Parts: sequence; C-alpha cells; structure tokens
Amino acid sequence: MIEVKRVYDESASTDGTRVLVDRLWPRGVAKADADFEWEKVVAPSDALRMWYAHIPERFEEFSRRYRGELTDAERSAALERLSGIARNGTLTLLTATKDPEHSQAAVLQQVLAERV
Repeated sequence: MIEVKRVYDESASTDGTRVLVDRLWPRGVAKADADFEWEKVVAPSDALRMWYAHIPERFEEFSRRYRGELTDAERSAALERLSGIARNGTLTLLTATKDPEHSQAAVLQQVLAERV
C-alpha cells in the first residue's frame, strides 16, 4: 500500500516506512527529530518545481513533465528502491505542501502503484 501524507501530520503505526519526497527540507522540522527517510533524488527538478509553483491548473502538465524526469538513471534507481518498500509493506510518501493531492507525492504514488 502507498499512502501520501503531509510531513507535519502525526505519524501513525500504520504508516509503515515514511519517506520525505520533497527537494527541500520542510520548515519547522528538526532533522534530529525526523522519524522518516529523505529521498530527495526523486523530487522534481528546481526548474520544474518553480514553474509549477503549486498552481492547480498546471498539475496535469506538471505530472507529465515530472514523469519524464523520473526516467533518468538516478531517479529510476530510487524509484526501484521505493517500489521494493511498497511491495513488502506500507510506504508513506511525505510532502510539506499544503495540497498533497496536487503534489509530486501524488504523482509518485501513481507511478509507484503502476510498478508494484
């Protein structure tokens, strides 16, 4: 199972492996207190992230472009690792965005579900 949550939401025993998939570390979260892994290599490029700017009307095009970025070798290797986690238990993708449904985490959830 692959879930998406905000990094600011309280962790739950049902979360399984929790992985932050943002390029930037979330504000207000101390690295020393983090109860999750950080896989920033799967995050969108800075250029794509800035173009998207979390404008919901751009989400479809953002998703298309982001899926294209996920095909490079480094990101593919990270996706394979995340797929393995999802095959063996629950994977919770974390993001700091206020709108997780229109985020890279939602796109990753779909991409990973296609691989599992």
